[in-house]
Amino acid sequence: MLSTVLTRAALPLLAAGLLLGGCAKPSAPSPAAGPVPPAPDAAAPHAGPPAGSNAVPHGGPPAADRANPAGLPGLGPRTGELVPAGTGQALLVRGRSADSSESTATLYERDAEQRWRAVAGPWPAHNALKGWTDEHWAGDHRTPIGVFGLTDAGGRLPDPGTRLPYHQSEEFVAVGTGFRGESLRGSFDHVVAINYNRESGLTPLDERRPMGWDRGGGVWIHVDHDGPTQGCVSLGLDRMAELLRRLDPGKRPVVVMGDGESLAR
Repeated sequence: MLSTVLTRAALPLLAAGLLLGGCAKPSAPSPAAGPVPPAPDAAAPHAGPPAGSNAVPHGGPPAADRANPAGLPGLGPRTGELVPAGTGQALLVRGRSADSSESTATLYERDAEQRWRAVAGPWPAHNALKGWTDEHWAGDHRTPIGVFGLTDAGGRLPDPGTRLPYHQSEEFVAVGTGFRGESLRGSFDHVVAINYNRESGLTPLDERRPMGWDRGGGVWIHVDHDGPTQGCVSLGLDRMAELLRRLDPGKRPVVVMGDGESLAR
């Protein structure tokens, strides 16, 4: 989220929008299916989606379809009940502290006995400049705490072999510098959309924001630029490619993310 998605026509307007927006601050024309204004990154309350969301809590199924994922380390009952019973993959992103921009990411899968097993990681990761939040608002420089679906991917570079729908486009452009003066170039070479305040099944560049623009949007997992993000989670380029190859829509993948103390609740 330390970056902004821009069409080539909008590139000259990049700098101010970058810091005001989220990981993806689209400025392309709205999709034909419905007009939508531009928006930044966002997050939802830890215990469920904000009023007006058309999604179930954090992209999961109804409460009756949830199970206690006892094998995911460090999760407390409140977070655990948000993990869908039917999911077979979970990317666990654990922040160093509530106000830290540094975290680790580990991919887990359920085995034949329904126990969670680490299959990749832990990988170093970044989150937002000011850490984490249970109630994210556009421009607050915090990453949402919660459990969200992972259904759509894309990037400037070709598909590295993912089974998720992948939208390759030159509109995945990150320009300018980050909070530490680092270049943002290449940050959107590969991205996975986090299903907060967006409609699943659409390109990450889609501009629909079901909960409204003040709650942000464009929360992604994207390529790390060696610094904090606006609200996204970032991984090294090779790790992003590996994650994309491993994610399987048949396993209903989710991301479980937050600082360690919040996840333990």
